[in-house]
Amino acid sequence: MANQTIRNKMQLRPMGSSGISASVIGLGTWAMGGWKWGGGDDKSSIDAVRASIDSGVTLIDTAPAYGLGRSEKLVGEAVKGRRDEVVLATKCGLVWHTDKGNYFLDEDGKKVHRYLGREAIFYEAEQSLKRLGTDYIDLYITHWQDSTTPIAETMDALLTLKKQGKIRAIGISNASPEDFRAYVAAGQLDAIQECYSMLDRGIEHTLLPLCKQYDVAMLSYSTLALGLLSGKIGPDRVFEGDDLRLKNPRFSIENRAKIQGFLQSIQDIAKVHNLSIAQTVIAWTLAQPGITYALCGARNVKQAAENADAGMVKLAGNELDQITQAIKHHLENFDDTEST
Repeated sequence: MANQTIRNKMQLRPMGSSGISASVIGLGTWAMGGWKWGGGDDKSSIDAVRASIDSGVTLIDTAPAYGLGRSEKLVGEAVKGRRDEVVLATKCGLVWHTDKGNYFLDEDGKKVHRYLGREAIFYEAEQSLKRLGTDYIDLYITHWQDSTTPIAETMDALLTLKKQGKIRAIGISNASPEDFRAYVAAGQLDAIQECYSMLDRGIEHTLLPLCKQYDVAMLSYSTLALGLLSGKIGPDRVFEGDDLRLKNPRFSIENRAKIQGFLQSIQDIAKVHNLSIAQTVIAWTLAQPGITYALCGARNVKQAAENADAGMVKLAGNELDQITQAIKHHLENFDDTEST
């Protein structure tokens, strides 16, 4: 039986000084777009979004680049009639309607560029509003940074959208400390979204101190390291098609064995609170200084409910210390050739 003194209801936290509060668990919808995740099932994705909301998750994170609009459309369909129950976050800056900026990658036959020019941001915002079926976006994030456009121009466009009521808060992703400072100098920055997990902790010494200094919220993505820390990817798991994990060095058999050893070492803590391994990892992540929200992907109802439950748990200080020590012991020599 779960310890009811620590499992109560979904925790909520403020998003910087934006006036917005959201659930500590955010639903990440990259995989719902299908691209780089071996395809997707639209009905299961829609059901997962609705199950997340039913379980207390209010923060839903998506982006145009997730399936070239597919993820946004699915989220829009899922929240129809429930818009006031959710905090919608989407992004701009990965474009395929223009070849301005710097080429980034090919997706489904389209050449995608990093571009954050003023007119492109206005265009992207309108497209996202249509796909999401809403007249405002709660958190609008620059997905990747664009070296061809001055940050002052990008921020001015975002502030204009905010004045127009089309967005409520401004965020940045995949940014350097220098980028962060430039955005702050140009206007109010409310949130950053960066890769952070037990295997990716570099921002603890770079961006998180800045977040504290300027009252900026932090959304962690790849919280479970693309599923590697979920406890569900053993040495026999085979990745196929365009799954981005297929050739990722992190998913080598040797690395999976190291992860398995670490996850076994925290089993007792998970059992005490009637948690899955994934929930325990998420709960530890949310307890780290400076981490405001943990984005967790889900493509079906079961995954959505499991992730949500992690937002209702607070691990004791000694348990957090025990997990941190286990990370150092088991993962100190982890092959980090390619970050997620």
